[in-house]
Amino acid sequence: MSVDALFQPLSLGALQLQHRVVMAPLTRLRSRQPGDAPQALNAVYYAQRATPGGLIIAEATDISNGARGYPGAPGVHSAEQIQGWRAVTDAVHGERGFIFDQIWHTGRVSHSSLQPGGALPVAPSAIARPGHHMDARGRTVPTETPRALELHEIPGIVADFAQAARNARDAGFDGVEVHGANGYLLDQFLHSSANQRTDVYGGSIPNRARLLLEVVDAVIAAWSPDRVGVRLSPWGQTPGIDDPDIPGLFNYVTRELGRRGLAYLHLVEPRADQQSDANALNPDAPDASSTFRAAFGRPVIAAGGFVRETAAAAAAERTDLVAVGRAFIANPDLVQRLQRDAPLNPADESSFYGGTDAGYIDYPPWARRREAL
Repeated sequence: MSVDALFQPLSLGALQLQHRVVMAPLTRLRSRQPGDAPQALNAVYYAQRATPGGLIIAEATDISNGARGYPGAPGVHSAEQIQGWRAVTDAVHGERGFIFDQIWHTGRVSHSSLQPGGALPVAPSAIARPGHHMDARGRTVPTETPRALELHEIPGIVADFAQAARNARDAGFDGVEVHGANGYLLDQFLHSSANQRTDVYGGSIPNRARLLLEVVDAVIAAWSPDRVGVRLSPWGQTPGIDDPDIPGLFNYVTRELGRRGLAYLHLVEPRADQQSDANALNPDAPDASSTFRAAFGRPVIAAGGFVRETAAAAAAERTDLVAVGRAFIANPDLVQRLQRDAPLNPADESSFYGGTDAGYIDYPPWARRREAL
């Protein structure tokens, strides 16, 4: 299939994009320690993957110390972090690219060793996430039962998101993406399996969606709706995240988000195998972008398992933009490779999380590979 649909310009909020291939947010755990601040290595990594008029969504970024869920993930809540991100955004803008910051709170997907004072992680309800997690030293440990947020604490979470948006603007980002997907705090509030509250943030669909919408409204007020996107994963594969009425829940959420004039909605498509090198989509899974695009009524980014042919088909038929993850890790010049139908570097999964330049900024571009043949 022709890739022409991927290389059409598009207005996205305040941005004028020259193509529709988006670099998906990719957690890499390479911030400077201590302090969770971006460093020179990160600026090189993002600049390598920037293209004129192309959009990068930066890796998930902690809105506060209490939002931390992984050792080495960056934050955007300290002066040092803002300064570190400024070097990243300057590098991307030097390549004439655009970059949004994905802001998150991990909620129960954390460990007490990562929390201020060794406190338990917080969540909508005191329900543990199934399985294991990572502690502050990067070791695999059993998940802990989180502490349910008190009602009076929730405005503080909303305020932290708003401040993170202001900090991202000060760091030179072109906008922010509110992370409401993949089993993290805002997604935990959405799903009845993780949210069993009996106050105004639990029970009905509007109540469970309340925190997400309050956060989005606060972030909009802190910046501008055309500088804000939201990521959701309606049929996500996260353990312990489920709901008996996914269509009802996400039709409500996407309609409400559509009324707010956002730059975009970013939807994670269900995956057959989240570790697949081929990133194959499950053909029997529902298609999130087709299902919720009309309810949102504004540009939609689809992510999850796309290769060249499926990305082109999606852009031509059922979404506005396509976000690519693993292939962008291994191919800094992915956009050019897609356009030229060039072969792709394989990704080294052992270097995905943590480390230095190996498996991060040392993947060869196609031109260098071709010269070596």
